[in-house]
Amino acid sequence: MSQNPAAHRSPPSIFAGLRRFYQHRFDRWLASRLQPARSHTLNNRRLFIMPSRAGYGFLLVVVLLWLTGTNYDNNLVLALAFFLAALFVVCIHHTFFNMTGLHIEVVGSAPCFLGEDGELELVVSCSPGRRKEALRLALGEGNESWVDLLDTTSVRLKLFTPGLQRGWYQPPRLRVESRFPLGLIRCWSWVVLDQPILVYPRPLAGGELPQTAAAGEEGKLVSDPGAEDFYGFRGYQQGESLRHIAWKHYARGQGLHVKEYSSQQSRVVWLDYDAMPGTGLEARLSRLCHWVLQLSASNTVFGLRLPGVELAPGQGVEHRQRLLRQLALYRCQPQSAVVGGSLL
Repeated sequence: MSQNPAAHRSPPSIFAGLRRFYQHRFDRWLASRLQPARSHTLNNRRLFIMPSRAGYGFLLVVVLLWLTGTNYDNNLVLALAFFLAALFVVCIHHTFFNMTGLHIEVVGSAPCFLGEDGELELVVSCSPGRRKEALRLALGEGNESWVDLLDTTSVRLKLFTPGLQRGWYQPPRLRVESRFPLGLIRCWSWVVLDQPILVYPRPLAGGELPQTAAAGEEGKLVSDPGAEDFYGFRGYQQGESLRHIAWKHYARGQGLHVKEYSSQQSRVVWLDYDAMPGTGLEARLSRLCHWVLQLSASNTVFGLRLPGVELAPGQGVEHRQRLLRQLALYRCQPQSAVVGGSLL
């Protein structure tokens, strides 16, 4: 007799449902307060503060000491409980003032390929005469960095986050946190940085370059001072190398002339979207991205043709970056700011 596996599944926990509900409400409330900007200054309206796990354990010990001192009428135990409670209150003020007034500014970003880590460059600073210690900055769930502002008022650092979407990718919100000085209090804030990261398609290798894509203009004769094939003479211009002057002509009284040399320029390669294998947009863009990197590494003169777009042939780093940027932004939908995160 067959049994339905779904009948044996336990119903979803009511606590998990409540957590998702309040998390969603909190995210909506937080999104209305956190507007994307290139620079942020933390103040009391943007800071959250609660005891850490160690702080809750510390409070439990204080309560147990107070109950013990009260039950046994022991003044020494009561004094210890009151002292620890006062220390806890002092930690609240120190942790809060270690975060307030902190200034965070994003100064740039570095592009990446889809699935790889993009880079954000930040400057963390505070007012002169203020000291900030043990500041933790985390971008999303993975990358984090620790900052101390003791002998300086500003620090430049880099954070990394994986590019999850082709085109302009808005990185997750930045979490700034401090548990200074004793780790009993946790003070944190969320920052949405208005600095998207350009994400190129993921390079995808696959076979040889299609013949229709490799076909291009035939080579042509161009002037090349470093070539060995003699081409002719032309008049000397001031500032040219003396090695190429035709001294025999000058000795005959025929004036200053310069020897010209030529070389055969290699043919131009066209990368054509329609010639790339694959059925989807992303697959073809990934193969084009692979060939852009390969041809650029071999210093080949090449151009790019996309439906409705044509980029003239060229070579060099700037030409490669221009083509990669076009591939990254081709038919790409803009992404809204990401403000997701966890309440705790």
